[in-house]
Amino acid sequence: MKKILFTCLLIFLIFPIISATNIEVEKISSNEVLIPEVNRPAIFDLRITNHGSGENFIFYSFFGSGLEPKGTVFIGQGETKEIKLKIYPRTDIKYSGLVIFDLFIKSPSGEKKESLTVNVIELKDALEIGTEEIDPTKEKIKVYIKNKVNFDFGEISVKLSSPFFEEEEKFNLSPKEIKEFEFSLDKERFKGLTAGFYTLKAEIFINGQKKEIEGRIKFEEKDIITTTEKEFGFGITTYIIKKTNEGNIISTPQISLDKNIISRLFTTFSIKPDFVERKGAKVYYSWVREIKPGETLEIKIKTNWFYPFLAIILIVTVIFLVRKFSKEDVMLRKKITFVKSKGGEFALKVSIFVNAKKHVERVTIVDRIPPLVKIHEKFGVERPKKIDEKNRKIEWYFDRLESGENRVISYLVYSKIGVVGKFALPPAIAIYERDGEIKETKSNRAFFLAEQKAID
Repeated sequence: MKKILFTCLLIFLIFPIISATNIEVEKISSNEVLIPEVNRPAIFDLRITNHGSGENFIFYSFFGSGLEPKGTVFIGQGETKEIKLKIYPRTDIKYSGLVIFDLFIKSPSGEKKESLTVNVIELKDALEIGTEEIDPTKEKIKVYIKNKVNFDFGEISVKLSSPFFEEEEKFNLSPKEIKEFEFSLDKERFKGLTAGFYTLKAEIFINGQKKEIEGRIKFEEKDIITTTEKEFGFGITTYIIKKTNEGNIISTPQISLDKNIISRLFTTFSIKPDFVERKGAKVYYSWVREIKPGETLEIKIKTNWFYPFLAIILIVTVIFLVRKFSKEDVMLRKKITFVKSKGGEFALKVSIFVNAKKHVERVTIVDRIPPLVKIHEKFGVERPKKIDEKNRKIEWYFDRLESGENRVISYLVYSKIGVVGKFALPPAIAIYERDGEIKETKSNRAFFLAEQKAID
């Protein structure tokens, strides 16, 4: 302010006040703007015609913190000269909207006053930032920064941030100019966002000052569901189907699957089906679930083909045993149990169950005595016919057995030497005569697990 007053005083001392100077002033620019937040001048384009003698002219005003051109400007007689008048903003007084101020043009022959109008606005009203609509299927996006007014910003830096991208740019922005930029989209940043409007923030750096403005981004609605399928495994087959929502709206996809009435018995699902419907030999399964943007619906279907295979083996085995046992005339089953003895010896009771399925004659039951044990003199109801200690065999004899007749023969074996581990007895053998034919059948092998306590 002091500088302006000093300049005006100097003008009056140098150029005494006389009649108005003979010049014509025409403003050829329009819509001049002054932004106090930015230390840059408003620019007026003036066309000045000197109808008098050639003189030096000085420009000054009490509006603004500074003015250019500084010093004198010579305009010859009859000459027309275009002048760029620059008015810098003031910080001690706040103006807003359309402001009319006086411009004084001084020469030795006189002075002329012109009224000029400038629009004083804020930075956020001078700049506009925006983007095209974001399509989730695209890889890039265009962003623009628009200078809406007749104001030269010069070099500026901009830092852009949004849920979709973050970028920085440096550029010059002239009056009414639009700058466009193209940025890559990182889909990982917005894969969970729904369609709608989002804020685009811009930090603008001008002359070392930081200002912020905001724009809007429209996230276009897209219903995009991608399906991936995978199948693997042998014997136990696993089928995985995924539905991924790569769009930006909530979607409700459907997963459908069919199985035949056999395979369905051996199939399991990671998620229980919402609908099950049987049509003929087919069973149809359906899943209908709501998926948000970025989410995935995954269904795992496992079919264990070992189950029917094992079932077939079991059925065949059962049939084979039934047929085998139905053909047997005599069936033997051997069993051993641990017996507590008074002297603490290791003792076992061996039982042989004889079941005559048909009428048989001259039946001999032969059992082998395992090593390391001796036969106790005590027997069950059926006493053996022969005990061959040398060959370690024991025999029972029955003259005949009628169909359905059962006999139980048993004996005791013992050992004064403790036995630890698995104790095995060989199968017993039945030799008999049926319809004049000599036949033979065997029992099962019997086992006993001898522990330390048995020895003790």
